Amino acid sequence: MAYPRASRLNEEMKKHISHIIRNELKDPRISSMTSIVAVDVTRDLRYATVYISVLGNENEKTETIKGLEKSSGYVRREVGKKIKVRYTPEIVFKLDESIEKGIDMYHKISKVSENDKLQEDEDNESLEK
Repeated sequence: MAYPRASRLNEEMKKHISHIIRNELKDPRISSMTSIVAVDVTRDLRYATVYISVLGNENEKTETIKGLEKSSGYVRREVGKKIKVRYTPEIVFKLDESIEKGIDMYHKISKVSENDKLQEDEDNESLEK
């Protein structure tokens, strides 16, 4: 990355926001299976996009996003106390579904490879006859 300060800030914010979500937020809408995938701070250090992954159904995902958006001010204030920067970035939460898409793609590839194996076995049996 061309901006090492931004990448260091990304990792520090990821660590602190993860701790805050796991231990300090008491909103019942936030799923216990919430994890932070990445944090992306803009070059001017004014905004931080926090990509989260929620293990659960669509309702749990939307409720978790709503709960996190509602508590973004609190999270920003707590991060500001722990990280000494001139301006604490405004936090924007976004749902990251790359893990679910990866698992879905893995299942599709496995299914295709099983079908290919079965087709190959059937072809071998017909050649033997």
